[in-house]
Amino acid sequence: MNVAVVGYGVEGMASYDYFTKHGHDVTVCDQSPDLQLPAGAKSQLGDTYLDDLDRFDLIVRTAGMHPRIILDKNPGLESKITTQLNEFLRACPTKNVIGITGTKGKGTTSTLIAKMLEAAGKDVHLGGNIGVPLFSFIDELTPDSWVVLELSSFQLIDVKISPHLAVCLMVVPEHLNWHENMDEYLMAKSQLFRWQSADDIAVFFMDNAYSRLIAGAGNARKIPYFAAPGAEVKSGEIVIDGHVICKTGELKLLGKHNWQNACAATTAVWQVTQDVKAIKSVLTSFSGLEHRLEFVREVGGAKYYDDSFGTTPETAIVAIEAFAQPKVIILGGSDKGADYDELAKTVAGANIRKVLLIGDQAGKIQAALEAAGYSNHRPGGSNMEEIVATAHQEAQPGDVVLLSTGCASFGMFENYKHRGNEFKKAVRSL
Repeated sequence: MNVAVVGYGVEGMASYDYFTKHGHDVTVCDQSPDLQLPAGAKSQLGDTYLDDLDRFDLIVRTAGMHPRIILDKNPGLESKITTQLNEFLRACPTKNVIGITGTKGKGTTSTLIAKMLEAAGKDVHLGGNIGVPLFSFIDELTPDSWVVLELSSFQLIDVKISPHLAVCLMVVPEHLNWHENMDEYLMAKSQLFRWQSADDIAVFFMDNAYSRLIAGAGNARKIPYFAAPGAEVKSGEIVIDGHVICKTGELKLLGKHNWQNACAATTAVWQVTQDVKAIKSVLTSFSGLEHRLEFVREVGGAKYYDDSFGTTPETAIVAIEAFAQPKVIILGGSDKGADYDELAKTVAGANIRKVLLIGDQAGKIQAALEAAGYSNHRPGGSNMEEIVATAHQEAQPGDVVLLSTGCASFGMFENYKHRGNEFKKAVRSL
């Protein structure tokens, strides 16, 4: 088969290796003219990388490239466009696949599920949007393996196969600079469930209307979480099916929003194994992923936390609500089409000592804050050293300094990881 791999990042490299290994004729198509490719690799690079793709039997787009970008240059090729996710689900040797989507919490919940299954003695592979290409481990799978996939709307928008067990977390508007509108964003998330049959399982967040809508796209058996019969919080305990898993105070993950993630993971794993000991061992030991409310250091009696992964106003709100202490919070960055009114109301009603405003969205956030009656803000700086120095100047003993910007990172930083790493580097230099 004649295959085009469009986009040659980490995922594209894994796709090239997979299709080449399985005997296909593969051409790398990428807008960068200076790629370092394997010896002998066919390529179509630079400005013409999307030209004449109709000559290929299969077009494997990288997740970050919207299908319409390919179709604008190559109309009528919808049936040829696929993704690594589609091909993985088609060729996967095990049916024990759990897919997780939502706006935030996907990485944490996916990791919790994988660790719980491992604690219960399963052979588990975690991949997808969490940074592990699916083709990097497909050849290691057996029919008894379990696969846990963190899945973004970019990956799901044109998927044609659903996993046996799918989970939808809280959903709020996001990536509206990539999707045409909110309807398309919801449609993309719904694809995870659309192809499920009555033999499959759909787990969803009962308290979120979007989550209920998305999980209802297919014919699977529906199980809510944060409500019975799924895992829920009752009297300070996480319980499911009459079993107490642990007390919420025993969770290592910070913030009440992580009660939702814990209940989502517990509900999903409960459909596989009712191993209370295994589930509890993970919930009471796992403290979180990098750049998710990650404690960095205490300086001058103030504790510094990196929540750079939070790139929406909603994630900044839950970060603020995770701490009772007085806070110096860093807000701002690049635009994702978000509205800051609810964030501003939260800031105005919370124990916020100072807001440091950064990036392109500083003015828009400032206007929202002032409309909500909050004026205790100032510019944070033009680079991370200045931002952290300003935060250090404002913080008092007992405070929390919180990098949870409510915005994307582009402009000042390459991505949220770069932003978080620069924050930690500057904090450690204080």
